[in-house]
Amino acid sequence: MTDNLLQRYLHRSPEQPATGVAPAEAETLDDLGAFGWLRGVRERAVMLELRKKDGNILAVGYAWLDRVEFDPSIGITLHSGGQIIRLQGRHLNGELRPQVRLFQGICRHRVPWVQEADQLASLATNGTRTVIEKIEW
Repeated sequence: MTDNLLQRYLHRSPEQPATGVAPAEAETLDDLGAFGWLRGVRERAVMLELRKKDGNILAVGYAWLDRVEFDPSIGITLHSGGQIIRLQGRHLNGELRPQVRLFQGICRHRVPWVQEADQLASLATNGTRTVIEKIEW
C-alpha cells in the first residue's frame, strides 16, 4: 500500500499528461485549457502569467492591475502601470462550470495564467469553451 501511495505522489503514470506544474501546485490548480484556476476558496495568485503561443511570457503582478474591463466586441483589457494588455478570443466571460469565468477569475485573483491558443487548438474547441486567440502587450 505504501508503494502505491509513493507511486501516486512521486511519479506520473504514463497515461497522465505532463502539466508543467509541481505536484503540490497541481492539487490546487485546474488547467482549463485557456487559463488556470485556483481551486481553494482562499487561494489567490500573486502574478498573472500571460503566455503567447510563440513562447513569450509576461508576468504582471495583480497588485499592479489598475483596472480590468470586459467588452464582448473587444475582449478583456487589463490596465497595469500605464501598460494596456488585451486578451481577445471567444467566450471570455462564459461560464465553464458554476462560478468559473475567466473575467471573474481575473477580478478575484484566481487565475494564475492565461494561454494563447494555437490555430489547431482554437479550431478543435467546442462552442462553449473559452479560447484566447490573441494576447497583446
